[in-house]
Amino acid sequence: MIAKRSSKQSVAHKVFVRSTKAGNAHKIFREQYLRDDVSCGSVKCGECSGKAQPDFKGDVVPPVLANTDLYCVVDTNICLKAIDLLEHPDCFTDVVIPHTVLEEVRNQSISVYTRLRALTSTSFQSKKRFYVYHNEFSESTFSQRQRMETVNDYNDRLIRLVTKYYNEHLSNPKSSFKAVLITNDRLNLEKCRSENILAASLHDYVTELGNAKLLDLVAIQEDAADLKSKQKNETSYAPYISTSAVLSGLNSQHLHQGKLSISRYNYLEASVSVQGSSKPFLVIGRDMMNRAFDGDKVVVELLPKSQWRKPLQTLTEADQDAGAADDEEQESSILSEKERLVMLEEARNAKPGEAEPTCKVVAVLKRNWRFYVGNISSEFAKHGERDSGALRSVLVRPMDKRISQIRIQTRRPNELAGKRIVVAVDDWPSWSRFPQGHFVKALGDIEDHQAETEAILLEHDIEFRPFPQAAMDCLPAEGDNWKPDELVLTSGKRRDLRDLNICSIDPPGCQDIDDALHAHVLPNGNYSLGVHIADVSHFVEADTPLDLEGALRATSTYLVDRRIDMLPSLLGTNLCSLKPYVERYAFSVIWEMTPEGNIVNTDFTKSLIKSREAFEYTEAQAKHDDKSQNDDLAQSLRILMKVSKMLKQKRLDAGALNLASPEVKIIMGDEMNDPTEVKIKQAVDTNSLVEEFMLLANITVAHKIYEHSPQTAMLRRHPAPPATNFDVINDQLRLKGFPQIATSSSKAVADSLDTIVDPKDPFFNTLIRILATRCMTSAEYFAAGNFAYPEFRHYGLATEIYTHFTSPIRRYADVIVHRQLEAAIGYKHLPPSHFVKANLEKIVDNNNNRHRNAQLAGRASVEYFVGKMLKSQKEPMVLEGYIIKVFSNGLGILVPKYGLESIIHIEDISSEEEPASFDESNYALILANGRKLSIFDKINVKVESQLHEATGKRSVKMTLG
Repeated sequence: MIAKRSSKQSVAHKVFVRSTKAGNAHKIFREQYLRDDVSCGSVKCGECSGKAQPDFKGDVVPPVLANTDLYCVVDTNICLKAIDLLEHPDCFTDVVIPHTVLEEVRNQSISVYTRLRALTSTSFQSKKRFYVYHNEFSESTFSQRQRMETVNDYNDRLIRLVTKYYNEHLSNPKSSFKAVLITNDRLNLEKCRSENILAASLHDYVTELGNAKLLDLVAIQEDAADLKSKQKNETSYAPYISTSAVLSGLNSQHLHQGKLSISRYNYLEASVSVQGSSKPFLVIGRDMMNRAFDGDKVVVELLPKSQWRKPLQTLTEADQDAGAADDEEQESSILSEKERLVMLEEARNAKPGEAEPTCKVVAVLKRNWRFYVGNISSEFAKHGERDSGALRSVLVRPMDKRISQIRIQTRRPNELAGKRIVVAVDDWPSWSRFPQGHFVKALGDIEDHQAETEAILLEHDIEFRPFPQAAMDCLPAEGDNWKPDELVLTSGKRRDLRDLNICSIDPPGCQDIDDALHAHVLPNGNYSLGVHIADVSHFVEADTPLDLEGALRATSTYLVDRRIDMLPSLLGTNLCSLKPYVERYAFSVIWEMTPEGNIVNTDFTKSLIKSREAFEYTEAQAKHDDKSQNDDLAQSLRILMKVSKMLKQKRLDAGALNLASPEVKIIMGDEMNDPTEVKIKQAVDTNSLVEEFMLLANITVAHKIYEHSPQTAMLRRHPAPPATNFDVINDQLRLKGFPQIATSSSKAVADSLDTIVDPKDPFFNTLIRILATRCMTSAEYFAAGNFAYPEFRHYGLATEIYTHFTSPIRRYADVIVHRQLEAAIGYKHLPPSHFVKANLEKIVDNNNNRHRNAQLAGRASVEYFVGKMLKSQKEPMVLEGYIIKVFSNGLGILVPKYGLESIIHIEDISSEEEPASFDESNYALILANGRKLSIFDKINVKVESQLHEATGKRSVKMTLG
């Protein structure tokens, strides 16, 4: 990190205390070299003009901070909770970020850290000047941690020292310069006053700027009097237990930890998957969730068996009880009457054997808070009424119905009414029914295409900002004119494979071509078959700003009308993409196989290739099927097809699952982003051809990197689902007279799925496979050292070890695997950061979260565009659907033609005069006219688009046809 050694260096000793599982503590002494030449980064300072300031590359950078009268020093919470204000063009200009703050932000939020690093890049220096001051390496600002001083107090003191240093260092009798510490920590503000250090709260600083709109971006600040007042108006949640109680409870197994997952059908029901339990624990009601958000890592306490409940059988829409009233008008109870009825009538009426382990949340270990998109109630858009400028407390309804309404303060509720807005959550005190947050920005009017698309990205935490300049600076200087270096072939490490008949096979319009294949017959009669993958790691060096940006994004996201790239387009769709007719660097896996598909030899090599053709799936299929074509590519395709079928059969024989999910393709009609048609994606044999060789490459590479790095190999596992996950679907199949799904192994599941057919309905088997997919656990990335080898198994693919190697342009996990494979074959040493297990675990967690979010964003985009298409229809469409869920107050319907899934509410099929009855044991609703609607029934439904009045979210409405 230090760019050069100073002529004068001193040594400080840092002492860390680390606890062990046995409860012992070890002191760790570390030497810290201090320098006398760390620059303050200001052009005002003549003393530091020749001093060093290291950046990512270890270079010396020129002064950044301008000759202004005020520098702001920001603490960690300002960076974490007010990053939008820091980025706002009308707010901060000359800002000092202490290295202490930067490291704290890096540990708490990699996304905010990346945005903060972007502010320090050269692209912002013209208008916004952010400077990282390495205070912990400077003799002027370093200080030892005092005895009994907490880490937070120590860091706060270091930040105060930085502020004091700038005021003293840049003091001048002829100048009015001041450095001010911006912090919302009251204790820190008090200490600043006692130490004569200039400091201000964020609210006071923004108020001084005189821009009222900026105040909406400031988090709510509550004082003791406000808290006491609100406690009178709202019933309290249970306070969280102490950290020591959490640790003690987890050690004694009195408490359990896991991730909270709130039901998409009923926001009052959640589950927590707990290690060692075959079934997730139920959490029923908002009071038992105790302020936890979906995705939070929580600590739960199992309730006595007398309080165990059964899963809810009622659909519940998002909480609409409180509207958007001011604080004094809000209801006082935590639970609404609707919630009470649901809990009393359903959850407590469990029959013997129906009740499941039920728990309550007693602490939150890690919040899953993100930006939330929603809208303010339309009641503020009163005709002729203008915003008075007074601060008002309003509630924002998130688009995600699982999320509670969020209280924010704003001076312009009428102006924001009818718009899609973004809010951030700051706190959820025990006295408050709703979490507290603050306004971030307005996206645009509800149903505006750009606003709705950005809402989808924000709701799923997709990073879609332009790439920071620091990352763009890492791209090849030649740009589009880059050419492979012929000299690299002479080293023997990169093999020249330009003579092979290589081609790619991808979906229509694919530009980021990750993979290509070849096949030919060897002189001995065996086959040479190769998978060639884009050599992304050649262009993306580890630990550079470009690499850090790719690690943050983790994956490309594919929406209906756009692609959010993991890497800049110069790489993703050009230099890395294995386009035809041009030379490209690749990472190749080449097998020698017998005609029976048995592997004789495997070779891994960095290569230089030149693809002969870029086929679409249907084009490759046509060339394969056309017997009149016998050129080299046609023969290659036929060999690949022959071997792929043998590989697939071997997988199926080993127990690989052939599951299903409805996938649709949106046909766009014009430049106005209007969809004209929705089609189910049709697969041809070449789809399977590509899939089989990608699977084989991933499995082969997994073995290689695990052999070389048994602790840190980046692998992917798919845990076997608990047999209890299939209980409901098997009970439903039994009632309908179909065979049940065997669960003893993946092969048993695969074989039994083949037997569940309806001769009168070809789609029925696909329907069961779709529902069986939902009984599975999720596949996940992991570091090899975190599991025993038997737990590596990928259940769905029926392979003992697996990884992702074949899509490095769009998956960061594959980039890590490429680097690990480079090290395994002796091409290049593994970067130090990649064999530190703690670092890899952070990457793994981010990859898992981002991969899942990208999938959900893609589905949300499809749902949005299908809604737009239906909106253009003059009359509701009558389509064929299947009942896949039965609730006490509605039906879950799947429409295969469009891959649509929605709800028919009971009020649309019955009335108070002629109510429908719920036959829970037979998974059916019985209408007043005697008609029975039960699970798996095929029915006609009317499908139309509707705008949800409360959330402003367009969705599909279904009624009986």
